[in-house]
Amino acid sequence: MIRVDRNGTVTREEDKTIRETFVEIDRTNAMEYAPVNPTRTSHVAVVLMHSDMNYMGIQMGPALAKRGYHVLACASKESGEIEKKIEMLDKAVRFLRQDPEVEKIVLMGHSGGATLMTAYQSIAENGPQIYQGEEMLYKCTLKYQPEAADGLMLIDANYGNGVMSLLSLDPAVEEEGNARKLNPEFDIFSLANGYDPAGAHYSEAFKKKYHAAQAARNERLIALAQERLEKIQKGEGRFADDEPFVIVAADQPKPNNRMLPEDTSLLSHTKGEYDLVHGDGTVTHEQIHCLRTPEIDRSFSETWGMGANKNTVKGFLSAQAIHATEEFAVLEDGIVGIDWKTAYSSPIGNIDGISVPALIMGMTGSYEYLASEMIYERARMEDKTIAFVRGASHMFFPNRKAEKTPGEFGDTENALYDYMAKWLERFA
Repeated sequence: MIRVDRNGTVTREEDKTIRETFVEIDRTNAMEYAPVNPTRTSHVAVVLMHSDMNYMGIQMGPALAKRGYHVLACASKESGEIEKKIEMLDKAVRFLRQDPEVEKIVLMGHSGGATLMTAYQSIAENGPQIYQGEEMLYKCTLKYQPEAADGLMLIDANYGNGVMSLLSLDPAVEEEGNARKLNPEFDIFSLANGYDPAGAHYSEAFKKKYHAAQAARNERLIALAQERLEKIQKGEGRFADDEPFVIVAADQPKPNNRMLPEDTSLLSHTKGEYDLVHGDGTVTHEQIHCLRTPEIDRSFSETWGMGANKNTVKGFLSAQAIHATEEFAVLEDGIVGIDWKTAYSSPIGNIDGISVPALIMGMTGSYEYLASEMIYERARMEDKTIAFVRGASHMFFPNRKAEKTPGEFGDTENALYDYMAKWLERFA
């Protein structure tokens, strides 16, 4: 078993209770993890796949296999049309359907993987026409209906790849394509604008101005991409099938999620009360508060490696674009001003097209945890469960920097996987 710890150190541990098998599914690479000795739950298979990353060796697969489940952890394309990734995922689901030992299949989407998994299941249940209306920024191009899964787990889903792209746009860019020409009026690391290394406190006026400028830039980029798409479709593009679409000061990773890592008052608590799983396995029911410390003390907007969003026209429109209205704002308890019906690049918009049982869990050591409540509020399936893990980081390790005393958050990984395994028993 390959394991990556919280410091990024990669080690390989031998676990004789599970078997690991490399498989290639029509040019898609994957790792299968399963108990060596069959259990009453080993007929339940979990498909693990991210929207942009290779999850073959990530700890999630072995952790669920150790708890008695069959896991297929897949690689993914780094960029490009979401339909290509849906096709890859469909092959993985059909591969498992042909396994006589598999009776039920559950999709697991972590972080940006939640965008892929919810788009896939929504299309599988309703057909591609669900995303072919006139309101769509990019109409689904699939010509067939994928194989539906039996359940869905969204574990610390982000707000959707479309929304994360919007949140990461630097409105200081004065000339599209030029990362060196930035307006200091929008510098979030300026003390005059509310930055403080101990924790930023941006004023309501600054946040309003900043979000309005982000939404305006977002709409300009969408218009530009749609213009390029029209030329491609007319045979007038730079390439016959697609073309590069590079956005400066706009990449999605945490350092570019504007204002969120610096100001801990943003996305800091839920509206309602929910189950909170503690590191010792106990569960309380309460309003959920984010447990994190300020991070990121510099801008990467001017850089190519960390700052630029490197995509294609079709990749951006299908997987990273969503309309924002004039009311767009990031609040203490959510995000408003998003037209969810204009894209299928967010689990918050996709979830109301899904009917299978769903588990939605957020990690309170990361600001992405609050997407879980926003997804849950829109979910229409009868069987839906929401819970949060106290102090867990986005990758499920305890957020040690936020602990007031060493070991305060306990074993968040073990508590999370035990909770997931218990929920999955309904499919056994």
